[in-house]
Amino acid sequence: MTAVILTQREIRQLLPMAECIEQMAEVLTALTRDEATSPLRWGMRLPGGAILGMMPAALHSRRALGLKVVAVFPGNHGTPLDSHQGLVTLFDADTGAPRAILDATEVTAIRTAAVSAVATRILSRETADDLALLGAGTQAWTHLEAMLCVRPLRRVRVYSATAASREVFARRAGERFPVEVRAAGSAREAVEGASIVCTTTSAREPVLAGAWLSPGTHVNAVGACVPSARELDAEAVARARLYVDRCESVLAESGDFLLARAEGAVDDAHILGELGELLCGACEGRRSDDDITLFKSLGLGVEDVAVAHYLHGRALATGVGVQVELGGRRRGLD
Repeated sequence: MTAVILTQREIRQLLPMAECIEQMAEVLTALTRDEATSPLRWGMRLPGGAILGMMPAALHSRRALGLKVVAVFPGNHGTPLDSHQGLVTLFDADTGAPRAILDATEVTAIRTAAVSAVATRILSRETADDLALLGAGTQAWTHLEAMLCVRPLRRVRVYSATAASREVFARRAGERFPVEVRAAGSAREAVEGASIVCTTTSAREPVLAGAWLSPGTHVNAVGACVPSARELDAEAVARARLYVDRCESVLAESGDFLLARAEGAVDDAHILGELGELLCGACEGRRSDDDITLFKSLGLGVEDVAVAHYLHGRALATGVGVQVELGGRRRGLD
């Protein structure tokens, strides 16, 4: 059986951000309707703080079956390599034969920001136009692109703990995107007055304080994905109406929520719903222009499988990628 292999550059070519946003809205809705299976990820800790994780999933409505294997190496920060390395493999839903092998770095970069854009579209004020980015890495780039797809941004402020990183990001982003981008001298300077905040850092301690948030702000918290790490302090979580990609993931993995709960700032009832429930009208979102809303992103395997299924079809239709013969045959038949 023929399988397609796609590189980082080819995935970027075949998966426009605006299209991925619509794909993610569809898959989150499917998950809420029990048309998909997406178990909690499994991870093996490695020396130096690295993690090797596996994220299997099935999207029954599209007969899509797949697995992401991702190696998260924080030590890659400051090198040419992204911190997230790995593969997404798509399997034939009838035979189990491999159908596609994709670079996981690019899939993760695009689909994570696309899910944040879905959250921003349904939770932020329609007039939100001032973006704060905390972090200046891969996810900051894709989040800026994604936010521009759903809101009419007029100003962007970026803060990174490394001055050179935020200055380079501001200059290059200002050249690439049709919006003013400025490097901020502190996280507080970036956040105060912003109507959308995206935290995309590798921080283990809070980089966003609740006291800095203006009424009406929407926050996408993306970076911290283990119980011991957080980007938001307890006040930021407590002040916000909290929504998640999957409740069981947040209760098992989100330091932003779990540490705030341990400090007595919130309880489990503070989680108001999942994005899929919002999309289906099963829970209430923003109630007023003064509400602070928070989307806690952890990432789901079904998002990767949906992207793999879409890219497989696009690759076959366009001839992009390398096609190879994969799929083990029984001995004696070859």
